[in-house]
Amino acid sequence: MTVPSALLAGFPPVLDRSTRILILGSFPGEASLAAQQYYAHPRNQFWRLLSAVLGEELVSLPYPQRLQRLLAHRIGLWDVIAACEREGSLDTAIRRAQANDFVMLKQQCPALERVCFNGKTSGRYEVQFAAAGFETRLLPSSSPANAQLSFEQKLALWSNIIL
Repeated sequence: MTVPSALLAGFPPVLDRSTRILILGSFPGEASLAAQQYYAHPRNQFWRLLSAVLGEELVSLPYPQRLQRLLAHRIGLWDVIAACEREGSLDTAIRRAQANDFVMLKQQCPALERVCFNGKTSGRYEVQFAAAGFETRLLPSSSPANAQLSFEQKLALWSNIIL
């Protein structure tokens, strides 16, 4: 008899009342869970992409300062999945996914206008956000597993997240 494993828990959202843009990933990978930081895997291009988009060096900053700088640019960060079962870091290995509660967004983030989805897994929620009246952007995943596009190709698509 197989004993069901405990669900892994994701991170709380990084946002505030002035957040205008929200970037949603799928669920933290193993490196991120171990570090308790969004996009902690050294080969994940998330922080490099945002550095280039914002014209501000984020990669070398301590993690708390990275989050402060995002909020200063009115950008929030969260994942679509609150908890799940997964071995490894691939989205294809996610089982028993439980979605985050997005109902609170309109109340906690009254300035929120655009929701961007970092990859296909989070992009499955795009219709829900569009129906709620948000502008949406589907972005290529910043994950090292997404090797079909070069950094420059990803950056060209990520550049349209800014309002």
